[in-house]
Amino acid sequence: MRPRSGIIVVVLGILGCMLMLTSWHEAQPDNVPLQLSVVYERLLQAEQRGKALSHELRKVQVQLRNRSASFNLTCSQTTATRDKTALPGFFSSQPNALLYLPHLKRHPDSLKPIIHLGQGRSGVPLVLGVPTVHRQKQSYLVNTLQSLLYDLSPAERRDIVIIVFVAETNATFVNSVVQNVQNNLPDDVSSGIIEVISPSRHYYPDFTDLKETFGDSKERVRWRTKQNLDYSFLMLYAQNKGTFYVQLEDDIIAKQGYLEYIKTFTQQVLSQEWLYLEFSQLGFIGKLFQSSDLPMIVEFILMFHKDKPIDWLLDHILWVKACNPEKNSAHCNTEKAKLKRTHKPSLFQHVGLHSSLQGKMQNLKDKDFGNLVLFKSHHNPPAELSSSLKHYQTHGLEGAYRGEDFFWGLTPKKGDYIVITFSNPQTVKGFLFRSGNIETNGDRFYNTTVEGLPVYSAVKEKVERGELPCCKPSANGFVVIGSFKNGVAAGDVDEELQQLSAIRLLVHSDSDVWVLLSEVSCSV
Repeated sequence: MRPRSGIIVVVLGILGCMLMLTSWHEAQPDNVPLQLSVVYERLLQAEQRGKALSHELRKVQVQLRNRSASFNLTCSQTTATRDKTALPGFFSSQPNALLYLPHLKRHPDSLKPIIHLGQGRSGVPLVLGVPTVHRQKQSYLVNTLQSLLYDLSPAERRDIVIIVFVAETNATFVNSVVQNVQNNLPDDVSSGIIEVISPSRHYYPDFTDLKETFGDSKERVRWRTKQNLDYSFLMLYAQNKGTFYVQLEDDIIAKQGYLEYIKTFTQQVLSQEWLYLEFSQLGFIGKLFQSSDLPMIVEFILMFHKDKPIDWLLDHILWVKACNPEKNSAHCNTEKAKLKRTHKPSLFQHVGLHSSLQGKMQNLKDKDFGNLVLFKSHHNPPAELSSSLKHYQTHGLEGAYRGEDFFWGLTPKKGDYIVITFSNPQTVKGFLFRSGNIETNGDRFYNTTVEGLPVYSAVKEKVERGELPCCKPSANGFVVIGSFKNGVAAGDVDEELQQLSAIRLLVHSDSDVWVLLSEVSCSV
């Protein structure tokens, strides 16, 4: 149980009063005015001591809480659990929810989420919440998820869980989202990184009697009210999943290396008092909360979910916590700023043009996001390059190989290739080919192998006879040394292949999308 500073002050005051009353009782009657003055002075002193002690206790509380958070922040799969049997109750720690959503009393089971995909991962340092809804024009969800997962290390993948909340009750639409995520990110679903949940069909109230406020139309009031309920549902489901929670949207892209930035910045401010950390300037995107604060935040949102948009309500929480009504607005803004910490540059950028509010165009951009890194350079040995793929505009193969640009080719067909012929035979130790980038992550190589051309015919013959378990024979003397998985082909080259005169990427089936190479590395 957390100590309450107010209780401490009262107890100290009572003790002080008892001591002072004892002194007073023992005093002579003709000294009553003097003793009253002494009592008053001692009361003031006790109050000051109580305030100072309360302040020190709060500092200790924060330090203890942050030490625990710091430990959790560095945990990995060793502390992550996969509880496949537990079905988290929606409002298990939020009994007052029924006061703000009384219609739920008729359907108690509607407080439980429907879990479509996931392995029950919990105990991770960071939970990413991504609500998604039906959009009339275009869905950005898969691109958003691919952006969040792009270039994460295996250790980083063990330290997160991404919860996709399909904030709709139409079963056909919900199932289409589930299938889309499953088909595009099967490995991330099976590993437990991605979960997909949706609410009961009874969760949302009747929105027809909402009061129009702040000049908003009835449709906009309905949209923002439902959005508040969406965030509340997602936050409360996520609260027991990890140490920290980051609120995102389904139409954003992440800056490369965002997870390391978040970890570093969070560790820097752990010893300080704050309500949330801000990793984007836009709306509710990129706001990081301590999971232990989520029930309080959600209760505030639910209390006023019909009245104001989510970002306004978040500002009101800051006001309640920090502002003195007897002080001016400048003082209030200074105090509120102490409870939120902003990271620059921003780590998340809004990319969607079509809002979830029908008919609304939303060309919002975070000016602090900066430019995306769309390719990564590597030092490669001199080589001659050739390809059957036509490149788009100036994004040719030579620039990608030299680390000056990315290669962007038109839709690959079966039999298309990229060949890197070394100027001199090379003892290649390893290779890395990354297709797609943080902005265009869907333009990947699918069903494509990486093949090497051994210099020595004796090595080729060993491969053909099956004497080298590392490799399988391919056409034109090439041997298969790897393949693309989730857009990336990477691996070591077996020493028994000795020197290679060339490396080839060979496409084995027609693709539906263009292809982009953001990294090309032949390590020698």
